[in-house]
Amino acid sequence: MPSQYLLPHIVLFEPEIPANTGNVIRLCANCGAALHLIEPLGFRLDDKRLRRAGLDYHEYAEVKTWSSVAAYQAAHPDQRLVCVETTASRFHTDWTYQATDSLLFGPETRGLPSELLSADSTAGVIRLPMLPGQRSLNLANSVAVVVYEAWRQHGHVHGV
Repeated sequence: MPSQYLLPHIVLFEPEIPANTGNVIRLCANCGAALHLIEPLGFRLDDKRLRRAGLDYHEYAEVKTWSSVAAYQAAHPDQRLVCVETTASRFHTDWTYQATDSLLFGPETRGLPSELLSADSTAGVIRLPMLPGQRSLNLANSVAVVVYEAWRQHGHVHGV
């Protein structure tokens, strides 16, 4: 299902918790964003916890798996890779989102590898604000916050 609202693509790097990915599938179905999963996954795509979290939205979301970030980028050469990581200095609200962005989120327990954060193919690294001393937000919540900011910047249609 192609995006109706010119949203960036969502890319989850080696997601570990099926319920988080299920919630992101549900978010993508409701917003029209495509979801890409970079292997290895910490679960099988037919995991009942993934399906439970995504309810019956799986058929309404475009979900594709990739063997690596490089394979994803080779198939999407026009997409800007924007990493979302707790160590970034730029806030997600300070980024100007484009429909050609790929928003890359790391696995729940370890975040994105440093080589991805510093790669030449990375357009930028952004973060969500948190209180000092906190480690991270839930993955599905983080994706939702960033997606809705991108959607807001693109003039989402109220009441659709």
